[in-house]
Amino acid sequence: MKGRVIILDRIGEREAAALMVDGQLEDIAIDAPDLALAPGAICRAVADRPMKGQGGIFVKLPGGQGFLRQISGISPGQRLIVQVSGPAEPGKALPVTIRVLFKSRYAIITPGAPGLNISRRIRDEALRAELERLASGAMQGAAPDLGLILRSVCDQAGDEDIAEDIAALRRLAEVVLADLDGGPELLVDAPGAHELAWRDWGDPAPDEVVDEDGAFAAHGVADQLDALAAARADLPGGGHLWIESTRALVAVDVNTGADTSPAAALKVNIAAARDLPRQLRLRGLGGQVVIDFAPMPKRDRNILDQVIRAAFRAGGEVTLAGWTGLGLYELTRRRDRPALTGLWP
Repeated sequence: MKGRVIILDRIGEREAAALMVDGQLEDIAIDAPDLALAPGAICRAVADRPMKGQGGIFVKLPGGQGFLRQISGISPGQRLIVQVSGPAEPGKALPVTIRVLFKSRYAIITPGAPGLNISRRIRDEALRAELERLASGAMQGAAPDLGLILRSVCDQAGDEDIAEDIAALRRLAEVVLADLDGGPELLVDAPGAHELAWRDWGDPAPDEVVDEDGAFAAHGVADQLDALAAARADLPGGGHLWIESTRALVAVDVNTGADTSPAAALKVNIAAARDLPRQLRLRGLGGQVVIDFAPMPKRDRNILDQVIRAAFRAGGEVTLAGWTGLGLYELTRRRDRPALTGLWP
């Protein structure tokens, strides 16, 4: 299967979507069993007790408890508009943020971050000027603290579609942000898998969209998801990764396999660094990640550092901590979705 293909299917009653590029699985979205408080949901919360030693405060959510890493200016009993920022770990409160984002296919409304911004991926100056004019008109009269980002997919859309999208998103944001009366309540549902695919995978435009029951099995998605359920991930050239998640961290071991040539370690480490962002994304793994690369001379670390930085540049919110005294490599990645092991099969 060549090209960029979006595949929509269902797992039981839950929506599922896959992004395939030249036959390789690049991204996956599967509805959690309960979408009410899945990542992306927006709620009215009530501040509860602060946890000063942990730099945050517990908040009451509809049907549960959240943890907000924000204390300054918040007092117990205060009503807040919060967004679920990631999945809940077993035994822990749901992570939420007051930096709410309202996303649609063409735009993002950013409360508390005013200004009009256009994706840097749109480089045509005439188009940027036209989009800036369009955005200014659509946001005329909006609250001064509302910002707007126009997404890169706007270069594929007509002015009318973009203007209608911004207007609808702005109305939603204004209504939700003003809804502070009452107890904990879900205000905006988390996006489902099919909505996420339509919203976030449209640039560049897909060569094909497959929407039929059994599409995952027919197009090889199910087989690749089965492979992701195993700790081992094969790499080009015969090497492989072992990716194992513990409660404290994600451990990654890089192995050269049968290749015993002098350059084997550097080659497999480069292949591992390039594939690791995809592996972590598809498996839904985040937090602290510790990588034990195949042994190689220290002089080769500069080469590998460049590969790692390039690989993770578009990999979400990642902090590259670097090498430890024992020769391990550490990074942290924001948990932005549930682990695949809890969603598939």
